[in-house]
Amino acid sequence: MSSHFSVSTHSSTEMVNITSQVQNELKHTEIKSGVCTVYVPHTTAGITINEGADPAVVRDMVMELNKIVPLQDGYDHAEGNSAAHIKTSLFGSSVQIPVEDSRLTLGTWQSVFLCEFDGPRNRRVIVQVIGK
Repeated sequence: MSSHFSVSTHSSTEMVNITSQVQNELKHTEIKSGVCTVYVPHTTAGITINEGADPAVVRDMVMELNKIVPLQDGYDHAEGNSAAHIKTSLFGSSVQIPVEDSRLTLGTWQSVFLCEFDGPRNRRVIVQVIGK
């Protein structure tokens, strides 16, 4: 089963909790046990799993990431979004999550995030579930 949904972002760098949207896509399947892949087909946006309970964690991650990979740093890429490409490569474009009893088996504090690095934009998230 494969499906997708869109996420609108509102700033140049942000992390959007998409856990409920991914779980909602899973509800539309009859798969009880398997693996769920969450993927973004973009070169300037990524996917990660991290703490979703305390919004300070996301703020801290964005703050430090912007220090590590500054927006302007003498990059050669003509479009001016090299930092976004670098950040995306650091995070990756997909995650895989085990599925049990038709639910994502995330840890207590874990959430799935779309990582925007070249926003604001409208991003496509693909969810593919394989199992039985």
